Amino acid sequence: MARYDEIGTTYTTTRRPDRRIAARLERAIGDGASVVNVGAGAGAYEPPGTVLAVEPSATMIAQRPAGAAPAVQASAEAIPLPDGAVDVALAVLTIHHWHDLERGVAEMRRVAARQVVLTFDPAFARRFWLVREYLPESESVDADRTPSIQRVVDLLGGTASVESVPVPADCSDGFFGAFWRRPQAYLDPLVRAGMSNLALLGDAALPGLARLRADLASGAWQGRHADLLELDEIDLGYRIVASAPPSL
Repeated sequence: MARYDEIGTTYTTTRRPDRRIAARLERAIGDGASVVNVGAGAGAYEPPGTVLAVEPSATMIAQRPAGAAPAVQASAEAIPLPDGAVDVALAVLTIHHWHDLERGVAEMRRVAARQVVLTFDPAFARRFWLVREYLPESESVDADRTPSIQRVVDLLGGTASVESVPVPADCSDGFFGAFWRRPQAYLDPLVRAGMSNLALLGDAALPGLARLRADLASGAWQGRHADLLELDEIDLGYRIVASAPPSL
């Protein structure tokens, strides 16, 4: 069973695409490109040129909106398209879930002239206040499955560009780092259910979340993080890695 058949049931509620992140992805993809969306989930950030969505979870496919690109239940490691079928292979916050990263990226390179990957730098995780102060055990959930940015660049041929993706304070996409300035959101089980890291951590997160609840009630969190409350966006290690256009 795909992991998201168990933890992906709330995505259309809590994981609504953020327009600023979408704009960065659209620029990286380019105009008029035909796209295969790999690890497509419920279709967030799917550009108009998408010709096929590849997603292993039936639960996620069932949440795709009417009029979305056709979807097939398949994995990144076996994209059901012929060689060079599309202009761009897109992967948004998904590669850390793949069983075989090298094979998945090789498949993206096989079916598309260019690859655009939104991922995150695992080195940033341990510095995020939620991990550092309350949930250090969450780092181990992603440690073995999240590649470094340099590894992604290397797998894409070594010349890929890397763009920082700041997280807005009012980010509408409820991924793990989205609520860096809205800490009370992490206390909501529905919100946590849309974050694979915390959903997989399960009850092991409860003691740390109890400490967060107490610190918010006492004002201790606000005192330690007054600087964050002045920011409109922050770099939490999210990156767009885009392969260079093929040589003419």
